[in-house]
Amino acid sequence: MAEGAFRAAAQTRALTCALDSAGTASYHRGSPPDPRAIAVAQRHGIDIAGQAARQVERDDFYRFSHIIAMDRANLEELRTRAPRDATARLAMLMDAVEGERGQPVADPYYGDDAAFEAAWQHINRGVDGWVEKLLREVAQQSA
Repeated sequence: MAEGAFRAAAQTRALTCALDSAGTASYHRGSPPDPRAIAVAQRHGIDIAGQAARQVERDDFYRFSHIIAMDRANLEELRTRAPRDATARLAMLMDAVEGERGQPVADPYYGDDAAFEAAWQHINRGVDGWVEKLLREVAQQSA
């Protein structure tokens, strides 16, 4: 859901960036998003049905300027995997939201449709914060 939400927010705000979503575990590799996630995103006008899960790769730590985790466990796993000379900055999604730094996005997988909707709302707050943060970074680099 986060990739779809981020793509939409970036497009709306004319932020040009390369982005992709990946997990730290390999067990969903190649699978589409959960049908409940697809339905929630679709209700918000975003199609994520064509996405496929992949696992974080070593090159990601150089290819992207930021790698954003949804919770502390995944952030710690990313820190463990990051090469010593990695250039990507690691953070959590909610770090860009005033008053929510370090807060996880609850995994809705074992919940009902309402849990997926709540996760969508939480994700969108984080995405909006990151898009604004990245736009400020781009403006500072251009100045």
